[in-house]
Amino acid sequence: MIGLGFNKLQEFRELTTNATREPISKVDTAWLRMEQPTNLMMINGIILMDEQLDYEKLLQTIEQRFLTFRRFRQKAVERTRGAYWELDEDFDIRSHVLRCALPGKADQAELQMFVSELASTPLNHARPLWQLHVVENYINGPVIVSRIHHCIADGIALVQVFLSLTDPTPEGRPSAHKPETWKKRRAQEARVFERLITPARDGLDFATHLGQQMIAEGGRILENPAIAGQYATEASEIVRELVHSLTLENDPETRFKGQLGTRKEVAWAEPMPLDEVKAVSKAFGCTVNDVLIAAVTGAIRQYMLSEGDSSEELADIRATVPVNLRPLEHAQELGNHFGLVFLSLPLSADSPLERLYTVQDRMNELKSSKQAAVTLGFLAALGMGPSVLQKPVLDLLSQKASAVLTNVPGPQQPLYLAGSLMKEMMFWVPQNGNIGLGVSILSYNGKVMFGLISDRRLVAEPSRIISRFRSEFEKLLYLAMMLPLDGQPNPQTAVQLLENSPASD
Repeated sequence: MIGLGFNKLQEFRELTTNATREPISKVDTAWLRMEQPTNLMMINGIILMDEQLDYEKLLQTIEQRFLTFRRFRQKAVERTRGAYWELDEDFDIRSHVLRCALPGKADQAELQMFVSELASTPLNHARPLWQLHVVENYINGPVIVSRIHHCIADGIALVQVFLSLTDPTPEGRPSAHKPETWKKRRAQEARVFERLITPARDGLDFATHLGQQMIAEGGRILENPAIAGQYATEASEIVRELVHSLTLENDPETRFKGQLGTRKEVAWAEPMPLDEVKAVSKAFGCTVNDVLIAAVTGAIRQYMLSEGDSSEELADIRATVPVNLRPLEHAQELGNHFGLVFLSLPLSADSPLERLYTVQDRMNELKSSKQAAVTLGFLAALGMGPSVLQKPVLDLLSQKASAVLTNVPGPQQPLYLAGSLMKEMMFWVPQNGNIGLGVSILSYNGKVMFGLISDRRLVAEPSRIISRFRSEFEKLLYLAMMLPLDGQPNPQTAVQLLENSPASD
């Protein structure tokens, strides 16, 4: 497997150590231990194909490309002394790539029920922690439903993995068993990730050390902000960020907080043109990500109002947002290389423009902080400690947010898998601790896809939130069209326009 996307040091270690077993990294160990019946640590996804998919050709593609990543042939084994990857001597590809069919009309409602069932069912830990389900009778074409455990890789890495399965034309490309050709192709694919936020990793080692120190102090620090504040006297930005994250007030009690169950529900919206989103972002002088998060915020707000919540009593809620910390030169590696930031969603703002500019301000503030690096270091510290300590710490942190929100930019050209065109793709981010809502945004081939996963006890019909994304975006689009063609973005002017337009709440 030398030369298949791993750096030389990794290759050397793999050749000079036990080929069937290797330690799981500290951060990946944390994600392995994070799983519980009410929140399974799986990244779920779907790929909608344009035409009939050749199952045997798909198996061949997976064998030649997907399985060159050794993680997909390894089991995750946890023992008292730590966790490690172990080669599955009984690996059978057909136990991981399954053919299936939907009942009844085999429409989107049936597909959503099928994906929801899979999202609620744990993977078999006696095997490598992934599965692909090939749905062959969906009315809009074949569908591949994926389930991959978070301990294997984060979303950024998994998009890269799936890119390695694809081709720019139906005819395909040379086999993955030709290392030089493979390396060149993978280097080209890595450029997809140049658009991702990659803040500096300065202070990451110190954050890990400090996380260990604070964990060693036990619950005393977590329960007493005054004690935690003693660490801040060191006047270090890293220290302040870690203390800030640990001592945030719990998120307000809303309909998105409560006792979780074991059933998840998924939904996804019709794709939106990426060009329209870019035009709105340019009109208002903000980023595409700001526009999308503002639309998400508006959709959640409208759902809460429709459920009987008072607009005067709506409080902002936090979402944990993954931030990529993976250096571009390591884009092809698996594992988890991201930190988390706490973003407060402005649900209390009744103006779409106020929500947009509030999101922009809060995102800019987070980008200039080291919060993401601190949380990555803290997770690494948790992975080093005893598993019995991890759950209460993560449960405490999860009380400080009500949702997980992630935005992953994908390739902007059509791609083919096993000779078939990929029309659309979507994924659902897992939640940790007591969080019961996950929002995922993915762009592909000039379109933006929205997906939502919820705990059934909290939101039984996530489609009632997801269906509002488009209308919330259209409010911003409408306002952008009312701005002067030669004018500069002006929040005050835009808000005045909003007050006189039918696009307000």
